[in-house]
Amino acid sequence: MDFEIIINALPLFLQGAWLTIELVGLALILGFVLAVPISLLRLARNPVFWLPAWFYIYCLRGTPLLVQLFLIYYGFSQFDFIKESVLWIWLREPYVCALIAFTLNTAAYTAEIMRGAIESTPKGELEAAKAFGIPTAMLYYRIIFPSAFRRMLPAYSNEVIFMFHGSAVASLVTLVELTGVSRMVYSRYYAPFEAFSTAAVFYMTIIFVCVYGFRVLEKRLCVHLKR
Repeated sequence: MDFEIIINALPLFLQGAWLTIELVGLALILGFVLAVPISLLRLARNPVFWLPAWFYIYCLRGTPLLVQLFLIYYGFSQFDFIKESVLWIWLREPYVCALIAFTLNTAAYTAEIMRGAIESTPKGELEAAKAFGIPTAMLYYRIIFPSAFRRMLPAYSNEVIFMFHGSAVASLVTLVELTGVSRMVYSRYYAPFEAFSTAAVFYMTIIFVCVYGFRVLEKRLCVHLKR
């Protein structure tokens, strides 16, 4: 292994790592915010509400992230009404297209995780809250969502890891994130092992920090669930 190549390319890898963290971090935040109303619509009894939410989740979970990214990045450009609108200022940027694709994708998975966590809320908690006369809005804010969030942490941590893994497809739309940097280093020095092994180390470091953070969060929020 040629460590000189890795040392010379280290600033590029640091920039790529920062872009990966920034892109995935924003997508996770926006996706989580979007997943809350989608999960509530999914739990509705009226098909007018739950059917669109189910269809959205089914489509986003049923197609690969790469296909969704290509549909947004390449597909929108073929419609003249989009290219002539104000939205084209943002939709022509690969960063914005990747952010939209990642946000919509993680929102679908997170909504389904959240739906399962909400449905598994113990009935005793709800009955006790209703016995105290807590309004519905406060019931969700004070009882259901905090309780569901604690239960969904293990599954949601996997979604965060998968999003970091899936962010590698952003390099296919000219974004120079970690995978894009490794491809650039490979084409410049013709050293595939050094390029991609360095990217793998960066990915594993990011994932290690995420896993450790979720473990600390689970220990603090889920102490009462341990035997």
